Amino acid sequence: MISNLAYVHPDAKLGKNVTVEPFAYVAADVVIGDDCWLGPGAVIHDGARIGRNCRIHTAASISCTPQDLKFAGEKTYTEIGDNNEIREYVTISRGTASRGKTVIGNNNLIMAYVHIAHDDVVGSHCVFANRVSLAGEVEVGDWAVIGGHVAVHQWTRIGEHAMIQGGALIGKDIPPFVTVHNSARFAGINKIGLARRGFTTERIAEIHDAARILFQSDLNYQTGVEEVRKQVPESPERDRLIAFIEESKRGIIKPYSSQCAEE
Repeated sequence: MISNLAYVHPDAKLGKNVTVEPFAYVAADVVIGDDCWLGPGAVIHDGARIGRNCRIHTAASISCTPQDLKFAGEKTYTEIGDNNEIREYVTISRGTASRGKTVIGNNNLIMAYVHIAHDDVVGSHCVFANRVSLAGEVEVGDWAVIGGHVAVHQWTRIGEHAMIQGGALIGKDIPPFVTVHNSARFAGINKIGLARRGFTTERIAEIHDAARILFQSDLNYQTGVEEVRKQVPESPERDRLIAFIEESKRGIIKPYSSQCAEE
């Protein structure tokens, strides 16, 4: 159903059973999948490619022009997967010449006032609490949970299954499977999240052993990686953790501090 008070450009391509509420706006170069809902005042700009069963709430702005002085009007896109809940006043910028597109996976909850900047890549099953702000070219892995008011610096990577406490200022890469204090320090591994997602007790213990060596042994990360290879049995999770650290260009978050536990 398309409200008479909404504007949908005749060139836009809408799937079956799409609802467009009053005062929503859909530009020409837009593709929206089946069963989507656009709330009152939602704005879908050129370059948006939205999957099935997404709900985009009041005043959200999708595929808006990048907030990047290098952007010269090139044709770029925002690709959003299926089953995403995008709440009020969320802004998601389209890409620039750097990557050409901003990408959001499937089954994400993106709460009110979140900003996802140009050329970001967000995985699936993530939760972004209110007012999370991602700068440009940030990468976020599957199942990441980011607390309210977290700000993430450009080019930073956040690994899968990571969890960040609200209010953190993130300027270094966050490895997978860990939790991060709002001081941007390692605070532990995401035991509860991993258990909920089917990781065995044994596998969680191995991840914990690797994290203890890397973040709580006073070793530098290069030496810590060598010790993890020696002491922790080989597994996809161990190898992913090692690879993430070795591939980091911005550096890794600070190690554990007892002050975090006290707070």
